[in-house]
Amino acid sequence: MPGKELFEYAVIRWVPRVEREEFINIGVVLYSRGQRFLDMKYELSAEKLRALYPSYDAEELETYLTGFDLICKGARAGGPIADLPPAERFRWLTAKRSTVIQLSAVHPGLCMDARDTLDRLFNALVL
Repeated sequence: MPGKELFEYAVIRWVPRVEREEFINIGVVLYSRGQRFLDMKYELSAEKLRALYPSYDAEELETYLTGFDLICKGARAGGPIADLPPAERFRWLTAKRSTVIQLSAVHPGLCMDARDTLDRLFNALVL
């Protein structure tokens, strides 16, 4: 039976007005080199998003997150960043930025199953 592997994750945050620094957790991205895993999970709750910022642009937000997802998966449609090795894609995704999509600090942990851990973190930190 294989042992636990190191993983790293960050929480994906929607920051509708960067100058106010208010945010809603909308997803999680998780990387595990040992399990050859890089993926993300997100949910856009219109009710939560409207509560923070009534005139948010749902289409724009979905476009940003779709781009992040394509990069996670290494899909050709994700552009040149998606061609990088998984560790470099994760570092690019979690780099500090001042946009409406920001990520928390990167946190480490140990897990047996990266997919299960992503689901567990998503349920605890987003839902």
